[in-house]
Amino acid sequence: MTKKMALAAAFAVVLAAQAPDMVSERNLRADLNFLCSDALAGRESMTPGAAAAAQFIATEFERAGLAPAAGGSYLQEFPLVAFQPDRARTRLTIDGEPLEYGTQFTGAFPREVTVKAPVVFAGYGITAPEYGYDDYTGIDARGKIVLIFDHEPQETDPKSVFNGVGETRYGHIRTKMENAIRHGAVGMLVVSEPLRKHRGAFDPRPRTADGRSVRATAPRQVIDETTSIPDFSISDAAAQKLLSITGKTPSELQAAIDGDLRPASQPLRNTEVTMSTAVAHAEHGRSANVVGLLEGSDPALKSETVILSAHYDHLGVHNGQVYRGANDNASGSVAVMELARMFARDRPRPKRSLLFIVFGSEEESLSGSFYYAEHPLRPLDTTRAVVNLDMIGRDEAHIPQSRGVVDIPADTSNELNLVGTFYSPDLQALILEANRHTGLELSTKFDRDHDLNVLYRCDHFPFLVHGVPAVWFFGGFHPGYHEPIDTVDRLDFPKLEKVVRLAYWTARSIADGKNTPKFIASGPD
Repeated sequence: MTKKMALAAAFAVVLAAQAPDMVSERNLRADLNFLCSDALAGRESMTPGAAAAAQFIATEFERAGLAPAAGGSYLQEFPLVAFQPDRARTRLTIDGEPLEYGTQFTGAFPREVTVKAPVVFAGYGITAPEYGYDDYTGIDARGKIVLIFDHEPQETDPKSVFNGVGETRYGHIRTKMENAIRHGAVGMLVVSEPLRKHRGAFDPRPRTADGRSVRATAPRQVIDETTSIPDFSISDAAAQKLLSITGKTPSELQAAIDGDLRPASQPLRNTEVTMSTAVAHAEHGRSANVVGLLEGSDPALKSETVILSAHYDHLGVHNGQVYRGANDNASGSVAVMELARMFARDRPRPKRSLLFIVFGSEEESLSGSFYYAEHPLRPLDTTRAVVNLDMIGRDEAHIPQSRGVVDIPADTSNELNLVGTFYSPDLQALILEANRHTGLELSTKFDRDHDLNVLYRCDHFPFLVHGVPAVWFFGGFHPGYHEPIDTVDRLDFPKLEKVVRLAYWTARSIADGKNTPKFIASGPD
C-alpha cells in the first residue's frame, strides 16, 4: 500500500467514525437561505410562499431517500379556512342586554351562526380522570352554553396535582372546547380566572423596549370543519354579571374550587345568552404537512415509529416587511431535513421506522400537527415518541412577556429547553443520556410555567393530548421573536448543529432501544 493510499484509508476510517452525527453547516445555510428568501415571502400559511416551502422540503426528502408517507405523496394536505370576523355583527347578549365587542367580549368563528341557550357554570371546563377531577360532574351541559375559567385549578400551588405551578394538557382552550362538545354544549364563554397572577385576556398587552405593542398571534385560519362550536372570551365584569345568580363572586367560586379540587359547577338559573357570529370575509383553501418515511431495519420493530418534526410556516409580509422566520422556524425545518439525510446514509439503519414531518400552519393554532394527530399516517398507538424542533438556533434572552416570569441565565449559548417531558420521565432520561454526545445544558423550566403557556405553543402538544411521549427542543424566546429581524445572520450555527446532533442521538436511542419511553398521564410521582 502506498503512503497516499494509506492516508486515504486512514481518512476514510476517521470519516466513518464521525459520520453518524456529522452535521453539514453548508446544508443548513443553503436550506435556510432559500426558506428565508424574498421568493418565499415569509411562508405564511395558505400562500404561494408556504406552498413553495412545502414542495422544497418534499423534494429534499425525496433526494435524501425517504419514502412518501401520505398515500404515495410527501404532502398530507388538509383543509383550512382563512376568515375575518365582522365585528359589527358579532354579538353577545346576556338576558337581552348587548355587550360591547372589544371591551366586554371578543371572539371569531368561521361560520355565521346564532346560538341562544341557558348557561351553566362549568368551573375550569376540565375532565381529568387521572386526577379524580371533573367539572362536569352534577351538571347537564346538553344544549347549553358553558361558562368556564381559563387555565387550571391551583396553578400557583407547587403541590397541585395539576403539575404544580406548571401546566397540563387540560388547560389548552382546544382541549376545553372538545370536552364541552363531548358534554353536549352548543357554545362556550371563557373568562380569565379572577385570582390570576398572569395577564388576562382583557389586560393591557406588554410592549417592546421602543413602546410598540407585542404582535398578537391570534389565529387567522382554522381547520375547515363543521364540528366546532362558537367560543367567546368575556371580561371580568361580564363574568361577574353572569355569576351573580350563584350568590358568590367569581373570586369566591375560584377559591372554593382551588381549595379542595371539588367542582363548584351549577346551572345559572333563569339566565339566557345569545351568541351571534358573523364573517366579513372567508377564503377556503388547503395547507400541507410534509412527511417522509425511513423504514426500520428490524422486521419485528419497523411497524413502530419515532417522529422527528418541525414546522415550516411563518408570518408572511406585513406593512411591506418580510417576516423571514429564520429561527421560527426555518431553523427546525432545516434541522429535520438534515436529520433525514443523516439517517438515510446511516448504516446500520435504525430498527424502528423514522417519520420525518415538517408541519404546515403551526402559526395558525397548530393546525397542521392537530390535523396529523387526528389523521395519523402511522398509528399513534405504535408511535413511540415525538422529538419536535422549533426555534433552536438562537440564544435565549428576555422578551417583554417573559420578564419577571422566568429566570434566564446571562449566557445561554449552550442552553436548550426541553418542553413536555413532564409526561415522560423515560423520554427525559433518554435525552439526558443522548446529551453525552453534545454537552448542552438542558433546562425543564418551561414545564413549571403557567404564565407564558409554553406547553401549548408548539407541535409536540397535540401528541401529548393523544398520550404519546413528546418533547419540544426549544432554544427559548429572544428579541426579534415574531419580528422582521429574525434573520439568518442572527443564528448561532454551532448551537444549531449541537441541537441537531442531540436530536439524532435521541431518536437513534429510541429507535434502537429495547425499551421505549412511556407516557404517564398524571406526570411523575
